Amino acid sequence: MNDRKQVSIRLQSLHEGENTIQELPAEAFIKGNVLYVRYTEPALGPHQGETRAMLKLTEDELKLIRHGEVESEQAFKLGQRLPGYYRSPFTSFNLSTHTQRLELAFEGVSGRAAWAYDLYVFDEFSGHFSISLTIQEAHES
Repeated sequence: MNDRKQVSIRLQSLHEGENTIQELPAEAFIKGNVLYVRYTEPALGPHQGETRAMLKLTEDELKLIRHGEVESEQAFKLGQRLPGYYRSPFTSFNLSTHTQRLELAFEGVSGRAAWAYDLYVFDEFSGHFSISLTIQEAHES
């Protein structure tokens, strides 16, 4: 079944006391026991290039894959340090995430995810991040 549904997402990120909130339209679908959420990130940076993001959520893992102006992949699984990468026109590096908290609760395409992790760039600690994601199915008016 590949029923794509329009959803709205609210992404909240806390890093070094800085709280960032993004509310974006997205598309979600379920394939097997995996929930996929696709959205376009707001254009930032000097080139204002487009970056498309895909979240892949299972019962115990979350993966963020980005394509476009920025190419990156990050994976989050409780208690594990997982490899990833980041590439942009200006820089590129390997990274890894060590997930301390991962909560996933979904019903259909709506739900909530919250995770906290340490980010390592070139095996050096780069910061602690706390993210929450809310997905709400859009209802036709």
